[in-house]
Amino acid sequence: MAKATKKQALGRGLSALLKDPDNDIQSATDKNADKVVGNIVELDLDAVEVNPFQPRSHFNDEALQELATSIRELGVIQPITVRKLDFNKFQLVSGERRFRASKLIGLETIPAYIRIANDQESLEMALVENIQRQDLDPIEIALSYQRLIDEIQLTQEKLSDRVGKKRSTIANYLRLLKLDPIIQTGIRDGFVSMGHGRALVNIDTKEDQISIYEKIVGDNLSVRDTERLVKAHREGGSPKNEIKKASNAPQFISSSKQELANHFGTKVIIQASENGKGKISLPFSSEEEFLRIKKLILGN
Repeated sequence: MAKATKKQALGRGLSALLKDPDNDIQSATDKNADKVVGNIVELDLDAVEVNPFQPRSHFNDEALQELATSIRELGVIQPITVRKLDFNKFQLVSGERRFRASKLIGLETIPAYIRIANDQESLEMALVENIQRQDLDPIEIALSYQRLIDEIQLTQEKLSDRVGKKRSTIANYLRLLKLDPIIQTGIRDGFVSMGHGRALVNIDTKEDQISIYEKIVGDNLSVRDTERLVKAHREGGSPKNEIKKASNAPQFISSSKQELANHFGTKVIIQASENGKGKISLPFSSEEEFLRIKKLILGN
């Protein structure tokens, strides 16, 4: 406990140093830079801005609230990482969930590691560090890989060395970006797995991808069943053994899907996870069709 108190006091002391205009640190060679860069500093939350390079775009509200509750009870256990932009101005490199959760409960300061990096280095640090997280969905990982390739000019081989993953693993993630956005959303929301997505990538047209995706979700097909279905589609025939519909498909979905399709006059995609949560998607092909569906929903 004494060590923790001493470290917090040191962080507050370094924070005061950063607020001194006569000691503004812009590079690792500046006076007192060694006291700040790489150390934990207690920063004002208002002095920190979010990272425009943040590869993560989806934050679960419930999980964020749980983290906020934990921080209220225990404090921020793992400091965020920031880079110095200007006098008493910093930008997040990693730790946006901790940053957001701290703001939720009204904290005024947050412990942070300070780095000095240019835009490209900041992007690379944010992407590589984010990829190492355990709670990213496959599409977020794929998008991060693609950004590293496009914006840092890395080949798949160099990317493999940088993130410590096999080139084949990286290639499998990147192929998911060839899927229709509706299917990518299904993967992100947990209605289908990366394995389902890897099978669907072998379907050439987005229309056929969606058609098979609807069957996967509606019939709760396994990855193996999906692979057989895709193979049959590509061969222009049907599997020798017809794929059996999953017996645990929610009854309220199967009994209502056709009724909804008849009401809206279009295909209805219903996605449901094992815990009973789900969503309904109504595809449309034109503004006119969109307005027609909107009128049916709003009843005017």
